[in-house]
Amino acid sequence: MASEEASLRALESLMTEFFHNCTTNERKREIEELLNNFAQQIGAWRFCLYFLSSTRNDYVMMYSLTVFENLINKMWLGVPSQDKMEIRSCLPKLLLAHHKTLPYFIRNKLCKVIVDIGRQDWPMFYHDFFTNILQLIQSPVTTPLGLIMLKTTSEELACPREDLSVARKEELRKLLLDQVQTVLGLLTGILESIWDKHSVTAATPPPSPTSGESGDLLSSLLQSPSAAKLLNQPIPILDTESEYICSLALECLAHLFSWIPLSTSITPSLLTTIFHFARFGCDTRVRKMSSVNGSSQNSVLGQERGRLGVLAMSCINELMSKNCVPMEFEEYLLRMFQQTFYLLQKITKENNAHTVKSRLEELDESYIEKFTDFLRLFVSVHLRRIESYSQFPVVEFLALLFKYTFHQPTHEGYFSCLDIWTLFLDYLTSKIKSRLADKEAVLNRYEDALVLLLTEVLNRIQFRYNQAQLEELDDETLDDDVRSRVEQGQLQQTEWQRYLRQSLEVVAKVMELLPTHAFSTLFPVLQDNLEVYLGLQQFVVTSGTGHRLNITAENDCRRLHCSLRDLSSLLQAVGRLAEYFIGDVFAARFNDALTVVERLVKVTLYGSQIKLYNIETAVPSVLKPDLIDVHAQSLAALQAYSHWLAQFYSEVHRQNPEQFISLVSTALEAITPLISSKVQEKLLLSACHLLVSLATTVRPVFLISIPAVQKVFNRITDTSAQRLPDKAQVLVCRALSNVLLLPWPNLPESEQQWAVRSTNHASLISALTREYRQLKSNAILPQRKVQLEDTKLIIHQTLSVLEDIVESISGESTKSRQICYQSLQESVQVSLALFPAFIHQSDVTDEMLSFFLTLFQGLRVQMGVPFTEQIIQTFLNMFTREQLAESILHEGSTGCRVVEKFLKILQVVVQEPGQVFKPFLPSVISLCMEQVYPIIAERSSPDVKAELFELLFRILHHNWRYFFKSSVLASVQRGIVEEQMENEAQFSAIMQAFGQSFLQPDIHLFKQNLFYLETLNTKQKLYHKKIFRTTMLFQFVNVLLQVLVHKSHDLLQEEIGIATYNMASVDFDGFYSAFLPEFLASCDGVDSNQKNVLGRNFKMDRDLPSFTQNVHRLVNDLRYYRLCNDSLPPGTVKL
Repeated sequence: MASEEASLRALESLMTEFFHNCTTNERKREIEELLNNFAQQIGAWRFCLYFLSSTRNDYVMMYSLTVFENLINKMWLGVPSQDKMEIRSCLPKLLLAHHKTLPYFIRNKLCKVIVDIGRQDWPMFYHDFFTNILQLIQSPVTTPLGLIMLKTTSEELACPREDLSVARKEELRKLLLDQVQTVLGLLTGILESIWDKHSVTAATPPPSPTSGESGDLLSSLLQSPSAAKLLNQPIPILDTESEYICSLALECLAHLFSWIPLSTSITPSLLTTIFHFARFGCDTRVRKMSSVNGSSQNSVLGQERGRLGVLAMSCINELMSKNCVPMEFEEYLLRMFQQTFYLLQKITKENNAHTVKSRLEELDESYIEKFTDFLRLFVSVHLRRIESYSQFPVVEFLALLFKYTFHQPTHEGYFSCLDIWTLFLDYLTSKIKSRLADKEAVLNRYEDALVLLLTEVLNRIQFRYNQAQLEELDDETLDDDVRSRVEQGQLQQTEWQRYLRQSLEVVAKVMELLPTHAFSTLFPVLQDNLEVYLGLQQFVVTSGTGHRLNITAENDCRRLHCSLRDLSSLLQAVGRLAEYFIGDVFAARFNDALTVVERLVKVTLYGSQIKLYNIETAVPSVLKPDLIDVHAQSLAALQAYSHWLAQFYSEVHRQNPEQFISLVSTALEAITPLISSKVQEKLLLSACHLLVSLATTVRPVFLISIPAVQKVFNRITDTSAQRLPDKAQVLVCRALSNVLLLPWPNLPESEQQWAVRSTNHASLISALTREYRQLKSNAILPQRKVQLEDTKLIIHQTLSVLEDIVESISGESTKSRQICYQSLQESVQVSLALFPAFIHQSDVTDEMLSFFLTLFQGLRVQMGVPFTEQIIQTFLNMFTREQLAESILHEGSTGCRVVEKFLKILQVVVQEPGQVFKPFLPSVISLCMEQVYPIIAERSSPDVKAELFELLFRILHHNWRYFFKSSVLASVQRGIVEEQMENEAQFSAIMQAFGQSFLQPDIHLFKQNLFYLETLNTKQKLYHKKIFRTTMLFQFVNVLLQVLVHKSHDLLQEEIGIATYNMASVDFDGFYSAFLPEFLASCDGVDSNQKNVLGRNFKMDRDLPSFTQNVHRLVNDLRYYRLCNDSLPPGTVKL
């Protein structure tokens, strides 16, 4: 190597060149290679030590530290002990000499490098590592440096990465735990002394009337006057240095609290001190000071002080999030809550100068977030523990939480607080369910708070009380973060819809606890807005073009807009509460529910009769959508009461059903005018959904004889009438089909009039499928493009309707399904005849297979064996290897969907009990293993794989006897339990495919297939079967262990550990005596001595927890040894 001085100059110029914006990527790669080669040389660290002490170039320092980091973490084993000693003594000296002048990121990196040495060598070879840190903290000049070292040590040693053996990880944690008490004592001392030093002494008068708040403390929150007095001292003014030290100390505490157990070493004085600092966040004077003094220096200081509050709350929340609280710590917790609620009271205090909201707006946003987190943890983790303390006033706490919630400066803050109320309401509900005896006492205690909450949440969703805030909410765009929700199967919603939905959930939960109060709060508000809406009729005038709403003054239009928006929200609220009027409480709450339903029926009819949805208004862009929305919401709210109507029907059908008949008939009069392609889709769909609910849930016997319903029948079966939009057409057809198919409630089989209904259903389906059935004759002929598109449209429209009809009755009685299939029979045969003609049009095939899948799931018994066989045979013939390859490889996602649906149909077939479809098993298995599997096995894409493996699992699970014939008699006679094996080659091929899937990166497939194997083992003792035990068991265990070692599926560690145990437990002797030694012998990258240690450390435990712990230890240590061995210099002799 060249001289140190020359090397340094060369390195500096290389670094400057590397980071210069004119340097090409090619040249950067050359420099990178040069630097890497330099770092790999033995002894490069000596140069780096010189570079660090002699350069001011940040890049050079960073590079030199990286060389050290690499040396310590990857090559330390091979470094001669003399060199190690030198490094251990030089780096700390360097840090001490330059820590004041180094840029902070270099200083922090140097600290981390020294901590890395401690991680390897403390206490054996680096015994003063930790004492040095404690000395640094205790010496005023180096306190900040010591605190940075302490935090880095906590981060790197308490939860180390995996480049250490398990034994070393355990040793480090134990060593650190021994130091916890000392460390916490030091940190308490630092924070206390800074606070005391800067505190304004008690003799000085309070600086302003706003700070003397001792008089109105919640006396019951703080038992001791001294604590109240302490917390009432004015907040000290800290200089920048003290502020910096406090923030470092609080950061250390937050990290320490994340891993140390709750114990008495966390003393009351430490907790009190942390709370003192939490006050920095909620003191608006801190901000005032900075703005009064004017200079920007001071306002930065104000923000810093606010940050101390945030850090202190982080410490508190770390402690709060621990669910496991030792008995002796409970009292500390109580004290913590008392002190935090003192802060909460401080934040929500009103006085002449401030409203609560303006006070909250002045606080740091992250402080508010931390405070809300604290409240959420308190309610979700600790409320049940604390509520039993007589000295803890829960009701007063709720009053503070109420103030805090309804003065949040941001929508997100308000949402977070509503979540906390939801948690509280859930807690109350479950408490009452578990202690029915004192239900009344519990409810009485909280009744006032709940009624207040309900009223305020209802006010918050009304423009009448909260217009300014509500107008800020976006009701156009769907939330960004909603994508993920949609994937989880939840609805997409706009900001306004989310706001409304979360508010209504709170309303519903209060309703569940206090039904009468909730109803009497909500209904009058609904009434007020309904009066406005029902009064609009007097302003409707007839003009030349139609009807017009004669309200034109801007102020009146705005008031009407607000009232309509509120009515729409309140209708949703009333709908949301429908579930609390049915079941056991039907009779008790009958009158309330009847009032609601009568109002809703009246409102929907009114809307349809005066056709408010078609009316001209002064502000069409605003009022027209409002009117349509109210109409749609009134229909949706009425639909929510369909279960109540059904219960009403079953109660009164024998005596005097007049009231019921009138309600249903009127509702239908409101619906029918809306079923038209001229009506806006939102309104049309609401009407259709209500019609479906009446036909499906309520099912009155007289439905079919109502003129309004007959009108809809005629409208749908009339080919000259304009077709409704797709969704609406499907819904109306479902409703009409259900009117004819579903058994009438409360009537015996003899009065169901099946014959008439069957004839009517056949003619309904016949009318709906007329064009479709005509396709059969000319589908075989080649078609022109335009013609083809028309044909596709007919197929799409007809199959979407038929599929929906079948799906909606798939869970119904046999009779309903029989009639349905009779009506559909011809269309099903047409579909089968058309299928081959469209095999190359994957979009059509997709829809046809969807239809067949639904048929198989809902009507396979009705279709009968011969026809089902014909369908399956047709499919098996059509899906040749070439056709499958074309679909999967060349037609993108639609092609794959087609194959997936085909496999789903086969899943239904192979699950069918009895012998009927057993003859198909060989051809289904050969289709899977010889045709589909070879196409997808090598593809990285997950398409089709999940469905294929589900089919293979179903084949095994539901047809076990196809592979394992068990003859009870034979086993009794011979005394052998071993079963005969049949179709062994197919079984082995399927297992082989499962094994291969574990070698692929797709984690979802891995999880699914592991679950399938485990299920087969639980249900059918798969791992115990001779063929599995003797030829496959340890191959699977080997694959699972390799997956753990490669960390490719780390999220599934636990599942893999359990599966490994279940497999090994079939033959523990074989596992310990043969498999484990062989597995270790085959491991490369470790020497024989290390293999012996790994073997010795794997104890011969036979219980699940110990065994999985041993597996994870083996995996961790094997990776660690490989890492060490990779980093040894070539030619190193290992003893």
